[in-house]
Parts: sequence; structure tokens; C-alpha cells
Amino acid sequence: MSPLDPLDRSGTRPGARTGRRRKLYGAALLAAVLLFSLFTFTGIGQKALCLGGAALCDSRAITAPGTGSTPAGPGGGTTDGKPRTRKGCASPGACGYPDASTTGPRIATLTPQSTGNAAIRTDGTVIKGWDITGSLDIYANDVTVIDSRITSTNWWGINLRPGFSGLRVLHSTITAVPGKGPDNGGSDYAVSNMSTSSVEVAFCDVSRFGDALSMGQGNLHDNYVHDIAAYHNLDGQWQHTNAVISNGGGKGKLIIRHNTLLNPVPVEQGASAAVGLFADSAPVTHTVVDDNWLAGGAYSLYAGGKDSTGVEVTDNVFSPQYYPTAGRYGPVAYWNAAGKGNVWRGNRMADGTPVVATAQ
Repeated sequence: MSPLDPLDRSGTRPGARTGRRRKLYGAALLAAVLLFSLFTFTGIGQKALCLGGAALCDSRAITAPGTGSTPAGPGGGTTDGKPRTRKGCASPGACGYPDASTTGPRIATLTPQSTGNAAIRTDGTVIKGWDITGSLDIYANDVTVIDSRITSTNWWGINLRPGFSGLRVLHSTITAVPGKGPDNGGSDYAVSNMSTSSVEVAFCDVSRFGDALSMGQGNLHDNYVHDIAAYHNLDGQWQHTNAVISNGGGKGKLIIRHNTLLNPVPVEQGASAAVGLFADSAPVTHTVVDDNWLAGGAYSLYAGGKDSTGVEVTDNVFSPQYYPTAGRYGPVAYWNAAGKGNVWRGNRMADGTPVVATAQ
């Protein structure tokens, strides 16, 4: 026994000391378990108990594959996907919507990679922590790009080819170099989905492309799309620009939820929308536009047109950041109120004024 043990000095028997210590340890362990349970099931103190480092402690870093289900950020939606009521919002970040502080890589130092226009052909490839000058053309399944930066001078930043599936682009910055792209100096798409499968794009900072996120099916959530670039395309016309664009005919569901989608391009230089749902290829169907911050464009939302069905537009905030009515000519156009399964609910201007959809 240790000569410094105070219990030994008091004359307590070693066996009695050991038994008492076990009881004390047992009581302490029970108290710790109860305290942990209280914190876990009530939500109290979770930040203090998280031992995984800043990236894992941040609820925004945790997404189930393909679902985009995340706990709410400050002022954001609830865990059941329904947003809290917001009124008098002055800016996206102040009102719980994504901005530069909540999107992009969570890694401070990225590794430079001069890939050029690279083709990815190995299933399950994970690209993490890269600072890529070039673009990624995906000819593989279940590819993940995470905590990376892509600076593109190609037509796109990331493109999923037909016949492949499972692409996820998370916590990354995707930008282009105006004047260096192939479309008369412009770059068309930050993420393009040429396949018939869903693509998840989440917590990404996207800028400088013409049609930033282009797909008929996918899960786009918690992204910050801004500084859309105006340019003349190869036909010599102003490129029509959108933060999110769908040309209809998607084989699956398109979910656009809790994003900040800004299109500052003047209408005279080709601006279409913050969200453009166009029936260029086929009718727009099975699309959810929920709890987004929308600003800019001729109209901030083109809503699918006369043949659209299954389009749900709910709880979005239309911001006067560029125009008093969100878009140059109004917040929304081409809404089909009579379409089967179409829902318009809870949409409003940033000051809380309800937005009424118009059919044009």
C-alpha cells in the first residue's frame, strides 16, 4: 500500500478500503450514465459531450447517404423538415439560411491537384481535401467529393455521365474562372446530372457558372449559390442564367430545400431565375422547392408551366436583394394551380408579406 494513502494512515483495513472504493466508483459510474442519458435524450449539453472534433460535433457535417436529412442550423428548419416561421429577414445568414460561413470545405488546408479535365472511372472513389484546378467527369458509381475545392475552366465543375449513379458532392467550393471557360469564356454548370439517378449536392459554396446546379432529379440542400456570371455563349447571345435549373422530364424526384439561391445577373444580360423549372425537354414533375432564400432573375421562380404536376412550393422566402419583388418582373411565373399534386403554401417576401402565385 502507498505510504501516502490517507486511508492507510487512519487505520482502515485494506479490504474495507477496497470495498468502499468500489462502491464509490460504482456510484460515480451510475451518476455519469444517468447524466449522459439526460444530456443525450433531452439535447442538453450535446456540444460539450461531442468527442469527435469540430467537424463531427457540427450537426451540418452529418448526412445520411442520399437523404440530406440534417438537424436544423441556427434559425433553420426543424428535424422533421418543416421550417420555422421567419419574418423581417434582412439577409440569408442572419435568418438561418446558408452563406459563406456555413458552406464549403471544413478543412483549413487543401492539397493542390492539377488534374485538368479528369475522368473518374473507379466505383466508390472518394475525393477529400483536394484543391482541384480542372474538372471531374464521373463515369463511375457511388463517387463522393467532400471537403474540396474545384476551380473549373471547363464546361462544368462536376458532371455525372448517363448510366451511373450515387454521386454525392458535400462541403465543397465549386467555382469557375470567367473568361477562361470554353463557352466563349463562360462555364455552364457547377454540377451537372446527365444520368437518370439522383445526385446529392449539400453544404456547397457555388459561384461563377451560368446555370450553377443543373439536373432533373437530385437532392440539393443547404447550398449557397451566388455571383452567377453573365457571358455571351458560342452563338453570340447572352447565356440564360439560373442558380438551379431543370429542363423537365426527370426520372426521379428533384428536391431543392433550404438553399440560398441568388442570381444577380441583369435581365438584359440573360438572367432567367434563381430556380428555373422549365419544360424544355418534358413536363416538370415530382419537384419540391421548400424553405429556400430566393433572389434575382427575371422571375425568382419559374414554376413549371401548364403541364406541371406534383410540384410543391412551400415556405420559401423571396428577397428584395436585387429587385423590390425579388425578380425583375415579380417573384414567380408559370405556376399551374390546377396541376395534379401541385401545392403552393407559406411562401412570402422577406418582410413576411405572402407571395401569391400567378399563372402566365
